[in-house]
Amino acid sequence: MADEGDMSDFVKDVEEENPGGDMGLDEYDMLTEVSDTSSAQARKGRDIQGIPWDKLSITRGKYRLTRLEQYKNYENIPLSGETVDKECIQMQKGGNYYDFFHNTRLVKPTILHFQLRNLVWASSKHDVYLMSNFSVMHWSSLSGNLSEVLNFAGHVAPTEKHAGSLLEGFMQTQISTLAVKDNFLVAGGFQGELTCKSLDKQGVSFCTRTTHDDNAITNAVEIYDRLGGGMHFMASNNDCGIREYDMEKFQLLNHFRFPWPVNHTSISPDRRLVAVVGDHVDALLMDSQNGKTIAKVVGHLDYSFASAWHPDGRIFATGNQDKTSRVWDIRNLSLPVAVLKNNLGAARSIRFSSDGQFMVVAEPADFVHIYSTKADYNVRQEIDFFGEISGVSMSPDDESLYIGICDRTYASLLQYNRRH
Repeated sequence: MADEGDMSDFVKDVEEENPGGDMGLDEYDMLTEVSDTSSAQARKGRDIQGIPWDKLSITRGKYRLTRLEQYKNYENIPLSGETVDKECIQMQKGGNYYDFFHNTRLVKPTILHFQLRNLVWASSKHDVYLMSNFSVMHWSSLSGNLSEVLNFAGHVAPTEKHAGSLLEGFMQTQISTLAVKDNFLVAGGFQGELTCKSLDKQGVSFCTRTTHDDNAITNAVEIYDRLGGGMHFMASNNDCGIREYDMEKFQLLNHFRFPWPVNHTSISPDRRLVAVVGDHVDALLMDSQNGKTIAKVVGHLDYSFASAWHPDGRIFATGNQDKTSRVWDIRNLSLPVAVLKNNLGAARSIRFSSDGQFMVVAEPADFVHIYSTKADYNVRQEIDFFGEISGVSMSPDDESLYIGICDRTYASLLQYNRRH
């Protein structure tokens, strides 16, 4: 993991592209005026982000070309993204699986670290949880209400007593990653903090600091059902560890160690295997019970920050800073099933739909790709906008797709609904 980077800002970029110098006050006011975009407005030609291109000194097409030319993909291994073209399949654009529904400017997603983009979670078709500065926020697309769930700017302490819980809690926790499933929320912090909350109860259930290592950031969290019943969660950490907890008594069940920082993990549907990616070109398949490495997954050219399992339990995907996501079959790991190249940068988030028909890949900014698994990943829908992406999430029923856009001018929450 690298140090924190800067996000792009739409107004700043347009000013730099404006040959006449600084943007005029009227043009700035136009850009910063808050207004949502509905599906009906988009069908009539309104930009999905509400950007008034017809009134600006630069066209959307020119700005897109500028972004493609100037956006700098972060690489830990130099030129990793330039050497993968020959491996990537030629895919067809034009898939149309999800329709634009609404862009909500009231919601202001943010990120803490430019490499970590798992900060948006849909718990139903209408309910979304996300980070906005120090606060976990809940957005209901049904009621249009935005409410604060948990504020980390001040003091957060548990209201329940569990062994190992840090009863004094935390002050001013910087949240680097988030996970929500059913009625459970787990937030991971920059100093190894973990905070657990039941969304149907007042207060916080559990707080702990996983490590006092200098490089302690929590990179990812996954909540999952155990096959025998109950919920567990797994935290991936920059101190080279994976920790598994139960969510009844919040006890640490396993602590597995690796030779490099772990950036993301995901557990297979049968709960036997864990895909592990981090600050290494190879991914690993780990036995979930004893932590032993079962297989190395070789092919990426840089560090990986995303992984996900297809619900069939045989296929999984990894997302890398070499600008690719790769799809693998556990029955033959010698070659990937598909190598899928991004437009701008790393694959920072990957999600499979619960019915297995789609795989969603989010770049750091501007693009989210929806691949058809039935078409062997050869056909994709490309969602195109402007701004850094804080996270992407499909609702558990696959009916809605939410995308958090971080930009000082155009921060918002995009909603797409599945076509039938």
